[in-house]
Amino acid sequence: MPGLEDLYREIILDHYKSPRNRGELATPPAVSAQGHNPLCGDEITVYLQLDGNTVTDIKVGGSGCSISQSSASMMSQAVKGKSVDDVKAIVRRFKGMMSIDTEDDSPLPDVKLGDLEALQGVVKFPVRIKCATLAWNTLTEALAEAGQS
Repeated sequence: MPGLEDLYREIILDHYKSPRNRGELATPPAVSAQGHNPLCGDEITVYLQLDGNTVTDIKVGGSGCSISQSSASMMSQAVKGKSVDDVKAIVRRFKGMMSIDTEDDSPLPDVKLGDLEALQGVVKFPVRIKCATLAWNTLTEALAEAGQS
C-alpha cells in the first residue's frame, strides 16, 4: 500500500508532467511578473487577469525543476477565481507551511491547501524551499504590479 510520501510524489510529478494553466495572457489587460532563482536557474512568469478584486485568469510560464514547476501549477489552480484577499491568505498559509517568515505576527489563516500539501516535504531540504516558493513570490509581485499589494 503506497504511503503518504508516495502519494505526494505522484501529485508533484503529475503537476510537473501535465502543468495546469500553462501559457501566457495578453498584457495589457493582464499584468505579469517574472521570477528567477539564481541558485538553480528556475524561471517563472506569472500572468494575472483581474476583474476588480478577483483573479479571473492566471497563466504560468517558465522552466525549472519539478518542484518549482509543480508548485507553479498547483498555485495557479489554488488562486484562479479567488478574491485578492483570499489569494493573499493562501500565499501566507503556503509560506507558513514552508516555514517562511510571513512578516506578520497574526495567526496563519485557516486555509485548506489541498494538493499544495504535497510540497510540505520540501522543508526537509532548505535549498529547495526557494524552488517551491518562486511562483508564490512572483504571484505576489504580479499582484503588486496590478496595484493589489
